[in-house]
Amino acid sequence: MHEFLKACDTVVDEANTKQLATLMNMPPVSLLQRANANYDGAWFNVKHLYALILHTQDIRPLAALAGEFGYSVLKKDEPAALGIHEALGRATLEFAEVTVETHAAMADGRVDQVERARILKEIAHAEDALAQLKASLKAA
Repeated sequence: MHEFLKACDTVVDEANTKQLATLMNMPPVSLLQRANANYDGAWFNVKHLYALILHTQDIRPLAALAGEFGYSVLKKDEPAALGIHEALGRATLEFAEVTVETHAAMADGRVDQVERARILKEIAHAEDALAQLKASLKAA
């Protein structure tokens, strides 16, 4: 927990604390106390963490929290937006490939490891295509 509070403390210290506290709807003294890694009574809850990241765009506290549990935080790349028709066509094609691969695998009434891997690969392509369609709709 110390690394998490240390990261929160660093972000708060580097920000305009008074302005950040106002955005987080708390007095500056409370923000400084809650984020102080050297204060035993420091208590930074999920709402505070969310507001801190939202208003500073600094994910170091989240990365520190994840690191304390053996995880890391990676930024997810958003797919490039296409024309809606093109994105829909790609999603439809990828879903059709999932269907074809699944039907071919089920021809003998069972799915072996190789067939399962092919189906999962096609599902991943379909998921990517749907994410691209979603990004395209948001950009439209």
